Amino acid sequence: MNYLMHLYLSDGSDEGLLGNLMGDFVKGSIGDCFSAAVRRGIEEHRRLDAFAQIEPHFKRSRQRLDPQYGHCRGIMVDIFYDHILAREWHHHHPQPLENFAGHVYRLLQDHFDQLPPDLQRIAPRMIEHDWLAGYRNLQVIGKVLQNLSRRLSRPTPLAQSLPQLQIHYPRLREDCRQFIHAARRHLGNPPPTGEKISGL
Repeated sequence: MNYLMHLYLSDGSDEGLLGNLMGDFVKGSIGDCFSAAVRRGIEEHRRLDAFAQIEPHFKRSRQRLDPQYGHCRGIMVDIFYDHILAREWHHHHPQPLENFAGHVYRLLQDHFDQLPPDLQRIAPRMIEHDWLAGYRNLQVIGKVLQNLSRRLSRPTPLAQSLPQLQIHYPRLREDCRQFIHAARRHLGNPPPTGEKISGL
């Protein structure tokens, strides 16, 4: 779900980007059907997911949200962080978000046959509707939350949770910034050359 954060925190290589995108779609043992570099990207995705569950700033963001959202608060933070990262992209990455997203979309097209089936299914929509850059728009975030709510096995108020992003935005923004610093240290990946994080 939080595709942009995983991509941003990857090692930046094409294989690392692909592996991080595949992370939500490869279950259980990774196997030998992927290159070593792609496997590392998938493993990196899993490491970041596990790290987020215990990282203090991510946990603080969950706690800021209304308790009525219960277990959905982790999902909300994932989506909210992608929105914040997309809006603040020029502080974090020397390449414009549209260019970065375009490169990712080309990778998906060029390596389509290697993608897990579920990623093959959504990749065309991701490209057509420019999901990565679209995360900047609140309307897009609202639609993402609505779609996720319909996919969950039991009814939740997730579809109505967008106001929580607007209410808590300044504090979530600071949490997100600190989470990015901590996650980079945890993964051992340096920031992209020219990153301007100190200007936030």
